[in-house]
Amino acid sequence: MRPFLETERLILRQFTSSDVDHLVELDSDPEVMRHLTGGRPTPREAVEAKVLPGFLEFHRRIEGYGYFAAVDRANREFLGWFHLRPQSDDPPGTVELGYRLRRAAWGKGYATEGSRALIHKGFAELGVARVYARTMAVNIRSRRVMERSGLRYVRTFHQQWDEPLPGAEHGEVEYALDRADWQAARQSDLPGISEG
Repeated sequence: MRPFLETERLILRQFTSSDVDHLVELDSDPEVMRHLTGGRPTPREAVEAKVLPGFLEFHRRIEGYGYFAAVDRANREFLGWFHLRPQSDDPPGTVELGYRLRRAAWGKGYATEGSRALIHKGFAELGVARVYARTMAVNIRSRRVMERSGLRYVRTFHQQWDEPLPGAEHGEVEYALDRADWQAARQSDLPGISEG
């Protein structure tokens, strides 16, 4: 299958029906699911009937966006996934960035590498106006990825949950980057351009 996107160490590709086991394994790790479900795994039946079909359907509906399996370029090992997707209640040109990686891939810069690549693709090729990401305020690891990816803190907000997770009392945070700030950051990174 042709990759959607390649980075120095990652291949991001569309999901296929053969990725069920990968998703079941990913969502079975209590630490991976800690800030999502309180550590409860996603049942295999849910992955087969809802999660993976939802990923596949997204690609059919909106070209260029969706959920992408992340694999290691060197050994083709499944590392997790990223998404870049418009939400139904977002303004036109606004997309959400997300990621979920196996614990073995944590702390190696993969989340930042994949996020930066998707942000770049969103602005440079897909013409988006704003990229944002959200997580629990207590999810420090994810917040660091957002910061390292160039997103900036926007707000803390609170949602009502039927079964709040530990730390939910601290709220959710949103980080974002708009096109003008992305372009300004790119200009400052170009060689031969000095400040002043």
